[in-house]
Amino acid sequence: MIGATGVPGPSSRTSLFDSLSQCGISIGVNKEDLRRRVMIPNRLCTAMREAMRLKEATVDMAEPSYVAEEEEPPENPLVVFVNCKSGGRHGPILKGRLQELIGESQVLDLSLVNPSDFVQYGLACLEVLAQSGDSCARITRKNLRIMVAGGDGTVGWLLGCLGELKVQNREPVPPISIIPLGTGNDLSRSFGWEGDIEGEVPEKTFCFEGVFYNYISIGMDAQVAYGFHNLRDEKPYLAHGPIANKLIYAGYTCSQGWFFTPCISDPSLRGLTNILRISIKKINSNEWEQIPVPPSVRAIVALNLHNYGSGRHPWGNLKPEYLEKRGFVEAQVDDGLLEIFGLKQGWHASLVMVELISAKHIAQAAAIRFEIRGGQWKDAYMQTDGEPWKQPLSSEYSTFVEIKRVPFQSLIVNGDVN
Repeated sequence: MIGATGVPGPSSRTSLFDSLSQCGISIGVNKEDLRRRVMIPNRLCTAMREAMRLKEATVDMAEPSYVAEEEEPPENPLVVFVNCKSGGRHGPILKGRLQELIGESQVLDLSLVNPSDFVQYGLACLEVLAQSGDSCARITRKNLRIMVAGGDGTVGWLLGCLGELKVQNREPVPPISIIPLGTGNDLSRSFGWEGDIEGEVPEKTFCFEGVFYNYISIGMDAQVAYGFHNLRDEKPYLAHGPIANKLIYAGYTCSQGWFFTPCISDPSLRGLTNILRISIKKINSNEWEQIPVPPSVRAIVALNLHNYGSGRHPWGNLKPEYLEKRGFVEAQVDDGLLEIFGLKQGWHASLVMVELISAKHIAQAAAIRFEIRGGQWKDAYMQTDGEPWKQPLSSEYSTFVEIKRVPFQSLIVNGDVN
């Protein structure tokens, strides 16, 4: 993604122009020409902001009708979302440069603007104006491009919100331009708390939905990520680069006891088999099949892309004999399958991350259902695409996480961060 490594340096400006080029904008244009191509007319920006503020799509433009008729729509209208908390807190610098290039109105800070509000009210405002005969609004909506500056979780968040356009038949879905730190095109996955619940249902139930495109995990790795994110929020000056970040991660892994799990009686450091049940659907099957959770694993990851943890390949390149023995197929980015693997403890995870060994292979599946129940655990640490959270647990009822493929593909534009 844009924004993580080396944003203050000149190479980031090159990457930024590469990303603009991928949106159909020539790298060699000057600032004024760039603004002419991408800047949305002020009256439309104002209307979209008001629609998001008032949370309604019908906004009185209070402008003479001839203004819309005489306006020339931009050739490549662009809206940029910036997560200022991503990438070692370099987001504010990147946000400032983008605002300098294309203006403040079209660079949205994700700490201030919710992407779902942009989709539900901002884009809907353009659609209402287009339906009323505003040709500039119609062409702007049709040609609109989205750029994302942030981490994996930021992209997954935005993809999930834009996916609603497809569900609501409000096409076209704006193309998204991203500069990935990893690789590839992906097939996004949605996750939510749903499914058939056995036994007595609590009076209050909560259901959430989201989208990830790289991985979702539970356990040891998510707990370490949670500690790192809290530290970065409290002391952002410590997390100032990849090397410092890796040292902090290693420190959290040691301090939380993951290297000494055989000697520690803390229930939260025991295997996930105490709190977790996994069910899967195989490809071309509608039946759920429960699979055992290995007692030794303390983190389970469902991997959609090959990469994990800064470009590592924990699933590994498996030999044909092993694939046949386990009933697996060679992992491909477009095979419609998730790879499920486990990490046993800190030492095992370290060897996996330096690719000396593979992770513990558990299953390949087209859909996954996690059932989590507390017991001696009060919380479970989880993360999607590097964004961790602490999931409250209860010994009286289960939390269900169901993962399935979304009905549309998300194209990610390749690029390099120098």
